[in-house]
Formats: sequence, C-alpha cells, structure tokens
Amino acid sequence: MNLDAEKAEEKGQAAPSRTAGEAGWHVSRYNISAPIPDTNMTAIANLFKGNCAKYTPIELYLLSVLEELDENHPIIERFAKRGIIANFDERAALECMGRGACGNAPMVGLTICPTMGCNFDCPYCFQDHGRGHMTKEVQDDVIALAERMLSTSSAKALHVNWFGGEPLLAPDIIESLSKQLIALAEKHGASYRAAIITNGYLLTQDIADMLHRYKVESAQITIDGLGHTHNATRYLRGGGPTFDRIIANLRELHLPFQVHIRHNVHEGNRDEVNELEAFINQLASESGNKLHYYPAPVSDSSTAEERGRQVGLLCSSSESEVSIRQESERFSQGRGHYCGAHTLWSTGIDDAGNLHKCWEAVDKPDISFGTAHDWDPADPIKSASNADNLTKFLNTACPVPDEECRECVWLPTCVGGCPYRRLFEERKCIPFKNDPEGYVLALQARIGKDEEGQNEGDA
Repeated sequence: MNLDAEKAEEKGQAAPSRTAGEAGWHVSRYNISAPIPDTNMTAIANLFKGNCAKYTPIELYLLSVLEELDENHPIIERFAKRGIIANFDERAALECMGRGACGNAPMVGLTICPTMGCNFDCPYCFQDHGRGHMTKEVQDDVIALAERMLSTSSAKALHVNWFGGEPLLAPDIIESLSKQLIALAEKHGASYRAAIITNGYLLTQDIADMLHRYKVESAQITIDGLGHTHNATRYLRGGGPTFDRIIANLRELHLPFQVHIRHNVHEGNRDEVNELEAFINQLASESGNKLHYYPAPVSDSSTAEERGRQVGLLCSSSESEVSIRQESERFSQGRGHYCGAHTLWSTGIDDAGNLHKCWEAVDKPDISFGTAHDWDPADPIKSASNADNLTKFLNTACPVPDEECRECVWLPTCVGGCPYRRLFEERKCIPFKNDPEGYVLALQARIGKDEEGQNEGDA
C-alpha cells in the first residue's frame, strides 16, 4: 500500500485509485498474436496460461495502454483471466515450476519394455534392436522398484506405458506385470492406468481384451500412408508388407480403448496427410473403434544415419506446417518441464532392468543411470550406478541453462526442448518458431470461434 493510500485509510476515506501499472499489472511476455483474415479482430494466444481468444480493436487499444488504465477498470479482470496480462514474473514462475517438477510426485510413471526386440525394421527408427525378453528376475525387480517409488513418493497414481521394441512380442510379460502393478497400486491407495505403443501387427482380439482387462486406456499405432507408401518404410524384419494386416486389425477387431494413429510424415509421404486422415476417419466410422489420426514430422536420428537408410526429412516449412497441426491439438498451459525426464518419479525400464530418463534412450545402456534392482528414490544419487546420467537430465528443466531459451517467447511451450537431444545431439527449437501467426491461427480455428471472444480457450 502506498503512502497516500495509508493516509486515506487512517482518515476513513476511500483510497485514491492507482493505475494498473502502479498496481503491478503488465502485458504478458508470452503473448503471440495474429490478425484473423477477413475480420477486424486479432487472435492472441497466451502460452503461459494456455489460452487463445480473439479481440476487438477497442480491446487491443486498451491492452496497448494497459499500464495507464485505472486498476479497477473492468477490462483488467477479463484480460487477467485469459492470461494476456499478469501481475507477477511469469518466467520466474516457470523456473519455480521446473525446480518443483524434480521432486513433485503427483504420480509415478513407468515406461516398461518387456522386450527390445522388434518384428519391424523401419529405416527411421531411433533404436537398435536385438535383445531378448525380460526375465522373471528382472520382472521381480520392476515390481520392487515400483513399490519403492510409490512408498517414497506417496503418489496417488501409477501410470504405465508399455513400450519396446515391440511390446506385443511379449504379451505374457505385460499380463504378469500388469496383475502385480495393479495390486500394488491398490495397496498404496493409488489409481492405475496404462497405455501401449505398438505397431499393431500382432494385435488379436484376445490380446486387445487382455490389454483392456489390465486397464490399458489407449494405444498408439503408426501408419505411414496408404498401402505401398506405408509398406515402403514400415516393413517386417527380413522384408514383407504390413499395411493390410494392421488395417484388418483396426477394422475387424473390437478395440476397447482409444487408438491414436500416428502418421510419421517425411518427404516420401507428405502428400498423403489429408487422404490418410480421411481414410482413418472412415475406418473409425465403419469399425466403431475410437481411432484418432495425428501427423508428426520424422526427426533425424543418429541410429538411422548409421544404418544409412534414413528417410527424406521434411524441409523446414513443411515440418513447421505439420508441427503446427500436431501441437495446436494439444495446446495447454505452460509448464516448467518438458517431459518425465525432468522428474525423479518417471523412468524407462529396458528388458534387462536398466533405468533411463528418456524412452529414446532405452536401447542405450551406456546412458542408463541405474538398475531396477538397486536404484532407490529415497537415496537417488547414492543408489544410482551413474548419477551423472540422472542429474544431467533433471538439470535441463527450467531454469533452462541457455540464455537464448530463457528469453524466448516460446519458453512455456517448449521449455528448452527435448532434454535427450539437448544433451546428446543438439538443441532443437520447435519447427514453427518463426511462424507464430500460423500457430495462433491454427489455435483460433480450433478454439476461439465465438464472435465476442468469450470462450477462454483452455485446452
């Protein structure tokens, strides 16, 4: 309270009004905007709040003179609710959230690889395959690790992602571990849910029913195009097409969970984005299965380069277009960490029981930080076999160790980018970094459609 306000309060008088600037309000540093074609309105997305709405010329004028307005002006509350103005340091808040992510334990997340083997031989895959299946001893270690993580964290949720390799090469391991993990969650009063990343080739009705029985709520299956286009990059180990069998599984089986159809877009299949989406939508209608299409640009991979069979990567403008479509669908409020690699309570486990902070590294034992047998989150550094492989991932969360990232308007969205790439390859900025208007208009098309800009646009 300023001196004039204190004197007025002592005399029982109403405090003199202040300007919004004097009250601490300022325009958010994380606004991006774009004029909406064929209108006089502008869409503004706030990346910290996770909000997108449209604004009239009058509202834009009021925003431009914000700090001169009376602090009680009615537009202040409206702007503040949408996050386009703030009365705190948003970057400091992101950095606080990043520090908190390491120890915060709302859930325990396990990405479990029953096998690192795969029946496919996709040229762009970032993994080397070839190891066996998880032994009974390693499975026991996984359960013991989950017990330690739930006990130490007091988390009230256990989330499991079945990964590989191809996890459906070992459905018996998925079933055995699922029974034990669900019982463990119940013992600790925690909820349980699971997902699976599979190529879809080995799906049967019995397997789909088993997955549903053990609380698998979603699956990700990749389809790279129609017919020959798909078969050109997603073929069996040793050769052989896969498209017809995967589509038959999606059409003929009753899949009691959501299936996210990922389209890995590269130069060889970029022209089939719309056609494949229409095909998947038709397939969903015919089958009654819950199929959701989304495109994602293929990233470069050192492993693929070593094979000498990397697919043609998208040019920057095409990658930006595909990424805008992908990211606008999962627009959310800013966060202080990029992924589970930034929290102590999330880990990947390979078939040998090695622990990894990133699932893109589960085939690389040399950057494992410990084992399911030995690692204890109650003493995470001492019990790690390679503590540096743990701490360097955790330390890439906000505050990002990169001044350019810290000053960037996209910080709430990318949070410094993939920590694995930052540490072992090179920092990768979001593909649409230089196309903020394209991103905002994609958000506005999905979220901000009402004429008065009343919808809050939270995704």
